[in-house]
Amino acid sequence: MSQPVIGVIGGSGLYQMDELIEVREEHVETPFGAPSDAYICGMLGNVKMVFLPRHGRGHRLLPSEVNYRANIYGMKTLGVERIISVSAVGSMKEAIVPGHIVIPDQFFDRTQGKRASTFFGKGVAGHVQFADPVCDDLAQVLQSSAKQVGAVVHKGGTYLCIEGPNFSTRAESNIYRSWGVDIIGMTNIPEARLAREAEICYATVALATDYDCWHAEHDDVSVEAVIAIIQKNVATARGIIQAAAKQLGNARGCGCGAALEFAIMTDKSLIPEQTRRDLAPIIGKYL
Repeated sequence: MSQPVIGVIGGSGLYQMDELIEVREEHVETPFGAPSDAYICGMLGNVKMVFLPRHGRGHRLLPSEVNYRANIYGMKTLGVERIISVSAVGSMKEAIVPGHIVIPDQFFDRTQGKRASTFFGKGVAGHVQFADPVCDDLAQVLQSSAKQVGAVVHKGGTYLCIEGPNFSTRAESNIYRSWGVDIIGMTNIPEARLAREAEICYATVALATDYDCWHAEHDDVSVEAVIAIIQKNVATARGIIQAAAKQLGNARGCGCGAALEFAIMTDKSLIPEQTRRDLAPIIGKYL
C-alpha cells in the first residue's frame, strides 16, 4: 500500500511549514487555472505532506480571489487523501476566547455567489452528500492533537463563512450570533465542498483571533489585533499538525473516499470527452 499524503492549506499567518524536510516545489497546471502558489512537498517525520498557502506567499489573494477549485484539484493530483485547513476566525461565543482553537463540524455559507463551488458542469451533473461536511475521523485526531500540545480546544460548532474582505457590521455580527453560529471566517467555503467532491477528508483547525465586533467589553476586530493573536497561534497550529501527522494511519475508515460513488447523475456515455479528461483525477475511477 502506498504511503498516504496529508495536505495542509495554510491560512492567515501560516505561509510555510518550516518543519518539512526533503522539500521540493511542485507547480501544478489545472483545467481551472492556477492554484494560489506552488505546492511545497516534503516529509514531516515519516509522513508525506503537501503544503499550500491559501492566500499565496506574502498574502496576495483576497478570500474571493482564491482559486479554490485549482487548489483542491492540485491537492488531488498530488495524491493528497486528507486536508488539514488552518484558518483564522472570529469568535461568536463568549466561551471561545481569542487564542482558543476550534474544530468545527458544520459550515454555513454566506458568500455571495462569486466563488466557483463545484467541479461539475460542462456536460456532467453530480450531487454530493454534504450534510456532515467535516471528516469526523480527521477532526477527532485534530482535537486530540490540540490537547496534546496544550491548546484550549473546542470540538464541534458552526463556521459561518462570509464573502469578505470587510469584517462584519455590528448589526450583522449580532444577527449572526442570534443564529447560533460559533465562529466566523471567509475561506472554508467552497474549500470544504470541493474537498468532498474530490473525495478528500477535510477538517479545520480554526484559530480564534477576536470577538468580531459584537462584544461590548472588547475592542472591535482589527488587522493589528488579528495579527498579534495569529503570531501566537501559528506555533500552536504547527504543533497540532505535527502531532496529527503521527496519528493518521494508512487506511481511511471514513466514507470520504467514496463520496462520489452515487453522485454522478449524467449518463456516462454522454459526458463530453474534454470534461472526462479535465475531471479524470476527480471522477475517472467511476467512468
